[in-house]
Amino acid sequence: MPNLSPLPIEAMFSFFSSKRTIKAGELLQTDMHSHILPGIDDGAADVEASIALIDGLISLGYKKLIATPHILKDYYPNTPASIRAAQQVLQEELDKRGYTIPIAYAAEYMLDEHFSSLMEEDDLLSFGDRYVLLETMFIGAPANMEEVLAQVSAKSYRPVLAHPERYHYVDKSLSCLLPLKEKGCLFQVNLLSFAGYYGKREQELALRLLEAGFIDFIGSDMHHKRHLDSAQRFALPAKVADQLERIAYKNLSL
Repeated sequence: MPNLSPLPIEAMFSFFSSKRTIKAGELLQTDMHSHILPGIDDGAADVEASIALIDGLISLGYKKLIATPHILKDYYPNTPASIRAAQQVLQEELDKRGYTIPIAYAAEYMLDEHFSSLMEEDDLLSFGDRYVLLETMFIGAPANMEEVLAQVSAKSYRPVLAHPERYHYVDKSLSCLLPLKEKGCLFQVNLLSFAGYYGKREQELALRLLEAGFIDFIGSDMHHKRHLDSAQRFALPAKVADQLERIAYKNLSL
C-alpha cells in the first residue's frame, strides 16, 4: 500500500536552499509527452518552431521524442491521419537537415464523449507497450472515469493519466487517484511541476506523487519556448533531485 499520508509542507520544502541542476533528458532518455508537431494544436505553430523545441530537447539529453498532440473534438479535432501528416512534414525537414533523433507520435486524448466513440472504433494512437495518454478537464473528473479506464484496459491498452498534479479535483491525500491506480492506471507527471512552473499547489502535488511512489512517467509537456527555457534552467532541491534519480521510469523502456 503506497504511503498517502500528506507530508508537512515544511518537510517538503525545507531543502530548497540547496539546489542542483538536472538535465532531464539524460535521466529519462525518452520524452513521451510533447506538443512539437507543427500547426495542429496549441504547441509548435510551424516547422521552424518544432525544430527549435527539438533542438532544445536534444540539448537536454533526450534521445527519442514522442509527440502527443491533443485530440479534443471542439478545439483540436485531430485524427490519426492529421497527426501522421504533421509528423511526416516535420520528418521530411528534419531529414533534410541531417537530424537523426527518432520522432514518434501518439496523442493526448481528452476523456469526453468523443473519446468514447473513438474507443469503440478501437483505433487509438498509443506508444510503447500500448500506452494511451489521457487527460481530463482541470476542474473535474468525468463521472464515469473509472468505467472508461476499465474499458480502455479491456481493449488491451494501458491508460496513462497525464499530469494529475494539475487537476483541481486531486487533493493533497491523493485518495481519488488510488482507485485508478488499483485498476491499472499509470500516472505521468510534468517535469516542470517539480520546479513550480505551474504554481505552488501543482508543485506540492508533484512532490506528494513522488513521495507516494505514484509516478510512472515524466513528460516535458513541451508546447513553446517558455517551457523550453524553464526546462533548461531546471534545478531542484538536492533531496528531491536524489528521489527523482532513484525511480525506474517507464520512459526508459520506450
